[in-house]
Amino acid sequence: MNGNSFLLDTNVLLYLTGGALDLAALPDGEFAISFVTELEVLSYPSITATEEEKLKKLLSDIPILDIPQEIKDLAITLRKKHRLKLPDAIVAASAMHLGATLLTNDKGFSSITGLKTLPALLNKAQ
Repeated sequence: MNGNSFLLDTNVLLYLTGGALDLAALPDGEFAISFVTELEVLSYPSITATEEEKLKKLLSDIPILDIPQEIKDLAITLRKKHRLKLPDAIVAASAMHLGATLLTNDKGFSSITGLKTLPALLNKAQ
């Protein structure tokens, strides 16, 4: 990824699917997701069949990053240092490995040194 690149967090995909966030509100750039995000959104317990179909369509248009050894090593370091849940450590490590900004509304990522984050702006009606 080059230029303005963003890794989308699980909450951003759920907001997009649920209508709390518009695609037009996302910053200009290239987007990707971690394989962890794919697993999290598709296994989210309260999504409807319609939302699941929307998610699958959205996921078909976004590159999904698998986990090379460099991301594994960084995730281990981040998990130990910041006491993160394993999925969050993998997502943070993936963004850092790509040199991408993590687009998320999860404030838990803000304490990670070296991780660039940007909040997703929700629709005003939400």
